[in-house]
Amino acid sequence: MRPSPPRARRLSFAAAFVAATLAVLGGVVAAEQVRFVGDALERPGLDAFYAQPAGASEGAPGSIVKIDALMGAPFASRAWRIMYRTTDVHGDPAVATGVLVVPLTPAPPRGRTVVSWGHPTTGAARGCAPSYGFDPFLGIEGLRSLLDRGYAVVATDYVGMGTAGTDSYLVGVTGGNAVLDAARAAGAVADARASDRVVLWGHSQGGQAVLFAAQRAADYAPELSVLAVAAAAPAADLPGLMSAHLDDISGVTIGAYAFTAYAEVYPAASLDDILTPRAQAVVPRMNELCLLSHLRELHRIGAPLVGDFTTSDPTSTEPWATLLAENSAGETTFAAPLFLAQGLRDELVVPADTAQFADAEASRGMDVTYHEIPFADHGTVAYLALPAMLRWLDRVAFG
Repeated sequence: MRPSPPRARRLSFAAAFVAATLAVLGGVVAAEQVRFVGDALERPGLDAFYAQPAGASEGAPGSIVKIDALMGAPFASRAWRIMYRTTDVHGDPAVATGVLVVPLTPAPPRGRTVVSWGHPTTGAARGCAPSYGFDPFLGIEGLRSLLDRGYAVVATDYVGMGTAGTDSYLVGVTGGNAVLDAARAAGAVADARASDRVVLWGHSQGGQAVLFAAQRAADYAPELSVLAVAAAAPAADLPGLMSAHLDDISGVTIGAYAFTAYAEVYPAASLDDILTPRAQAVVPRMNELCLLSHLRELHRIGAPLVGDFTTSDPTSTEPWATLLAENSAGETTFAAPLFLAQGLRDELVVPADTAQFADAEASRGMDVTYHEIPFADHGTVAYLALPAMLRWLDRVAFG
């Protein structure tokens, strides 16, 4: 038999390559279809998971209240919905929910490093909790790349979402505790093979939460070894954020969530002292709506309040000015390297504020990597920052 001519061999190789690629893609698509079927099968009776049993808050922070294996796990992974214990800004016990996902690859001898993810603003109502969504992994930015690197990824809903609890929107200490206790909870799930080594990663509201987690880790969770901290467009400077949006729809939307939470959390804060009567009549309805799925309705309700939302400037009116300052990051330094990403087209978190925060942290001796993306806005910055963030993470914390 004569050998095949070069062109025939090339065509044969190309056909085999295409066939193999299609087979792999077909397998991935099939796996994703199975995942969505699993998600659908989990919906009936889902509300029962978020109901707290008697004594749910009694136990050590980070201990598990309940756990449920998920049928709709991402490709080549195992996942669980979790309810766990944490503490709030006042040191009182609280309960939070979230999801935990780990790759199917064998864990290293020391266990998997945990990435504790802080999600951006989704709302304040129970139905806005990411773990409650049809695809509870959809919003974890970088999940696939993190799983491929062998990390265990845990994503909190924060306190007051998912399960019963006082609203904690932009309450830095409560959010930071929930992020740290989620990492502890991951370690309490034996099948996850999670270690005490932790990476903190968050976006927007989640950026504030992971920065507070990093500041508090040494005192609040000294058994955890925080290897790295990354935040995309973090809500680090709340007076700056509020000042930038006093008279626009973003300020009304953020304020509806934040002022309501602060009035619930802090005894000195009252909505009567900051919101106009028109705003107080509308804000309860806004707090029932989720940011992503009800954005148009939120804007329809909130637009008439632009210019008639607050009775005074909250950044210069007490107790709001002090509360906004207390819930801004940067009061305490931490040893872990810090990665900050900012989109220059971000109209929510002002780029100059993040740049100033990065400079301030670096001036205090912290190891800061500041990454600007000219074409990124607030919604896209975390995704567009992933290549640079993952290269940085591979260098400072992979393992």
